[in-house]
Amino acid sequence: MEPESPAPGEKRGEKRTLGHILLGPPKDVREPGIFHKLSLVAFLAWVGLGSDGLSSSCYGPEEAFLALGHHQYLAVFLAMMTALTVFVIAASYSQTIELFPSGGGGYLVATRLLGPYPGLLSGTALVVDYVLTIAISIASGADAIFSFLPPHMLHYKLEVSLIVVALMVAMNLRGVKESVLSLLPIFLAFVVMHVWLVGYALLSRSFEIPSVLHDAVSQVHLGAQNLGWLGLAVVFFSAYSMGGGTYTGIEAVSNGLPILREPRVETGKRTMIYMAVSLAFIAGGILLGYMLENVEPVAGKTLNAVLFERIAANWKLGGLNMGMPIITFTMLTEGALLFVAAQTGFIDGPRVLATMAHDRWLPRRFSYLSTRLVTADGVLAMGIAAAVILLGTEARVGLLVILYAINVFITFTLSQLGMSVHWWKERANERRWIHKLLVNGIGCLFTLSILLITLLIKFDEGGWVTVAITSGLFALCYFVREHYVRVGRAVQQLEADILPKLYAAKAMEPAPRDPEAPTAVLLVNGFNGLGLATLLMVQQLFPNEFRNVVFVGVGEVDSALLKSHEEVDALDKRMHEDMLSYCEFASQLGFHPELRTGLGPDVVEELQKLCLEVARIYKHCVFFAGKLVFGADAEGFVARFLHNHTAFELQSWLQLHGLSLVIMPIRVGSAPQWETMVETAPRAAS
Repeated sequence: MEPESPAPGEKRGEKRTLGHILLGPPKDVREPGIFHKLSLVAFLAWVGLGSDGLSSSCYGPEEAFLALGHHQYLAVFLAMMTALTVFVIAASYSQTIELFPSGGGGYLVATRLLGPYPGLLSGTALVVDYVLTIAISIASGADAIFSFLPPHMLHYKLEVSLIVVALMVAMNLRGVKESVLSLLPIFLAFVVMHVWLVGYALLSRSFEIPSVLHDAVSQVHLGAQNLGWLGLAVVFFSAYSMGGGTYTGIEAVSNGLPILREPRVETGKRTMIYMAVSLAFIAGGILLGYMLENVEPVAGKTLNAVLFERIAANWKLGGLNMGMPIITFTMLTEGALLFVAAQTGFIDGPRVLATMAHDRWLPRRFSYLSTRLVTADGVLAMGIAAAVILLGTEARVGLLVILYAINVFITFTLSQLGMSVHWWKERANERRWIHKLLVNGIGCLFTLSILLITLLIKFDEGGWVTVAITSGLFALCYFVREHYVRVGRAVQQLEADILPKLYAAKAMEPAPRDPEAPTAVLLVNGFNGLGLATLLMVQQLFPNEFRNVVFVGVGEVDSALLKSHEEVDALDKRMHEDMLSYCEFASQLGFHPELRTGLGPDVVEELQKLCLEVARIYKHCVFFAGKLVFGADAEGFVARFLHNHTAFELQSWLQLHGLSLVIMPIRVGSAPQWETMVETAPRAAS
């Protein structure tokens, strides 16, 4: 009887855990086709990243149209302005994609082109915006779904919203591509139904459009006589800003470039075209449809529902009324797509967190990848934050709308300002700098105008809450960065104190290899002062005890590296060179040195495999790992949270396998302990 074949991606003999069953088997970063398998073509990227923008057509045009009040004739110009804004922002971000082909989200653009603190402001604003994207999308989707259910069931809306958050977290922990494919039918149903109904509304009344435009111009002159041109402009731009939620999500493509199929620039620009055309047509068409069909608010219904009833309520096929089933299905697709729109927050939110963590603004754990090659901590953080927002607002869309659409325009404005500054600085080297400056400059003007108007209108209504949350996150990131900077300086100083002593020490004859002799196995993370100090501490505390030294290191494949095989191979080479540097110093101290290296998203799991491999060869081995000690003032909860505890996790695991790991406390900030260590260090066991 043949043994059962392992599941795809699962190695023979490997035990299947509950995590493997729920989330899928681990993915191997060394697999030749892994990057191709994980990446999205333009069409799937449109589904995964464009749902946020398209879903905003469910509430953005409505908010703008209602803000016009009795001046609904302005809807013609509002529809044109909406479509123009979409294309201007999309064109601006297409240039960002060209300049930042490896990923040009608002955080990265502002950081590179304006400086670290504008970048931090852009990043924190974007993170809060993505949390609110998840919250408002799920709450709005729940409203749409519950509108077809008995009123007494509305009591369960909050619970259902939280369950949807949990389900989407689980989907995204399985992988981005898997989550996008599962949402594809909903997205396509929404696009087909809305293009059909909006297109029918415009085509069936196309003969009226010239006269409607003429009447609108006449009414503008009449309105200007009553309110004055300034008063009319205030009405128009207030409505324009109230529809600002329509444009959220356009930046998602530049943020999500690392998950797009090669060539990424072409795929990103094609995705941007899909997104801009579909959003401009649906959002602008809905606004124009409101005016053509004389849509007015009806209690318990959205303006979209009223519009679609005006269009299709009397449609019949073979004597059967097909209008209401079509309208009901269309509204259900709106509710479902609003759930799908939360996917943008789960795709790009963790990616922004990971990039900021890589720059040390946030704990490093947000850049770590799971065995499914997703930033699991980022996904969980976005889900938990969205759940807290839903609980705090009781999933009330009216309150969430007030909090929404401010932060995204902070990011828009800083990104476009950075691009404009860049083209001005590069005017001597860029032949088409004027054209590119105009595109980004106009984009900056549009987004800044919406930001200022939205802040003025929504600040007292609750917008201050968003500003306060963003400011609090900004301050938190600042203190996290300060902590990492202090630690980095201390480790650099540690290396600077030890290296000169090692170079000056008298070289000894390395011991011959003897697998039966006592062996020290040092777990190191790259070549740095911590690893060197651990080597010296082992020699000082256990004189003449060990003949062999094995250096074990794992290159961590985090989100910043998961872009191509070239970057993974470069990490592998760098780790090998670091271990060779350790071996060179160990030889000078009289040890027989060897090395073992690995790569993977889970450092602990890779270390476990390497440790067992070493223990099988060297029967009398003891494992050692260094731990930085900063002093009582730096060892609080925050410091423990900001640093991983790989050594402690591995210590418990090795004990279960009958092996010993000694954690060596390495005190930093006090060089005198290293002054005489090298000179007095005993020779390795002979």
